[in-house]
Amino acid sequence: MGFLQDAPQLPHPYRNDRSLLALLDRALPADRRAALDADLDALGDYAQMAWRRASTTTRRKPVLTQWDAWGQRVDRVELTPAWQEGAAITTRHAVLAAGHGDSEHARLEEFARVYLYHLASEFYTCPLAMTDGAATALKASGNRWLIERALPHFLSRDASTFWLSGQWMTENTGGSDVGNTETVAREDASGQWRLYGRKWFSSAVVGEAALALGRPEGAAVGAAALALFYVETMDGERRKPELVIDRLKDKLGTHELPTAEIHLEGLPAWPLGELAHGVRQVASMLNVTRTWNAVCAVASMARAIGLARDYAMRRQAFGHPLIEQPLHAQTLADMQAEFEAAFALAFEIAHLLGRVEHDAATPQEAALLRLLTPLAKLWTGKLAVKLCSEALECFGGAGYIEDTGLPQLLRDAQVYAIWEGTTNVLSLDSLRALTGDSFAALRASSAIWLDGNDDMHATSAIRQTLDAAARWLDQHAIARDTREAGARGLAFTLARCASAALLARQASWSRRHGEQRPAAALRRFVGHGLDRLVTPDAGDTALLLG
Repeated sequence: MGFLQDAPQLPHPYRNDRSLLALLDRALPADRRAALDADLDALGDYAQMAWRRASTTTRRKPVLTQWDAWGQRVDRVELTPAWQEGAAITTRHAVLAAGHGDSEHARLEEFARVYLYHLASEFYTCPLAMTDGAATALKASGNRWLIERALPHFLSRDASTFWLSGQWMTENTGGSDVGNTETVAREDASGQWRLYGRKWFSSAVVGEAALALGRPEGAAVGAAALALFYVETMDGERRKPELVIDRLKDKLGTHELPTAEIHLEGLPAWPLGELAHGVRQVASMLNVTRTWNAVCAVASMARAIGLARDYAMRRQAFGHPLIEQPLHAQTLADMQAEFEAAFALAFEIAHLLGRVEHDAATPQEAALLRLLTPLAKLWTGKLAVKLCSEALECFGGAGYIEDTGLPQLLRDAQVYAIWEGTTNVLSLDSLRALTGDSFAALRASSAIWLDGNDDMHATSAIRQTLDAAARWLDQHAIARDTREAGARGLAFTLARCASAALLARQASWSRRHGEQRPAAALRRFVGHGLDRLVTPDAGDTALLLG
């Protein structure tokens, strides 16, 4: 038959991930580190099995059946095998429940699980993130009745009692601008609130519950008058008739995730708190869901690079394996350095989130979390698209062929820059964070992370770039339009500075343990440049768009 190219094999996502192993060894107490090992090893095994299964079976999408054979509305959604296995995997290995433990390390331990499970889950992690956000919002609400009713299900370690929760915010009028929400909440004669309206993107319609924004009947216009409601979707084994699934979205990627358009036709609902300021209650979830987004983006980068590296050792070209071709090796090393920086930032916000939630954080750390969360989400989202695209190119024509499973990496990666706020929305959010103490917190924290670092070039570059960012902020302090127009460049700059300083911290720790790779990643990453600052020209913008 002649030559046949070996397909790439997925290295064990846990045992072979030196970044994850080093992070956990550095950040966790020895007893907690040891207790985590079995779950992470099993999730790595599952990820390898899922990759083999995906490469030997035909991909499926969810199927919506709206009517049964006798004309009764059923709105049944048939899911892929990975989704059918989701509840069992999630509860068996505490993928979600671990984040709500009694330690400041709980979030770090949770997101190590998420990182390993995400790609294997076929984006079952999307409703898991929504459920995590819902659990966080319920806790913050103080509504004892709802907490006792829903929280044991959301955090269950038993698949038979585990519930998923959606977040139904987006309507036809737009995504981030929720002030135009048209869903109406009406109180019936019995005192039960009911929701009426259309939700345009519902990514967890197969769950048992959801949080939804609605405007109490007669309330004022605008975002402040919206209330946040808890709903349940099932009546025993059947979907509640007041929840109608219009259709499933046909999307660029995340094909296995059933994203729906729905109508609420009097669905029973319970307010989390006061009948106003629902958007403020949603805000309590954002640190959680944006951290999920960042960690999942980093997981996609790890998968893409892992497959590209394995293929480079198998593929012979011009008499040598690709890994021995200087330019190809340079490309892979550049990708690895960017990934390791993004990994450091994503897991730092996971660590900070746990400290803040357990009242272990200093005021400086709380201010830092407020800034780093949108920065990590926006930068990792854009970087995932870039690295997954580069990885496909590493396979040549095979990277463009659907049944290799590789194009899916790029299609799926595009969602990270959209979910939980687009790049521009989050750039503006980071500007709002900078009105407080967060920039000072970033500079002070960077100094701590750089302490002990022996790479003086990297240290100087980070400090000089942060100084340049401070001057940029001062220069545009009054010119609001210019400040906003340059917010994206500022956000990328701060994200890269924070990531470089975190890489320096890891490099210092690893060097003491005989490992030089993080120091090489730091040199390579800083060499790519940290400064992305721009001073927009409004005149040119007008000419180009006119």
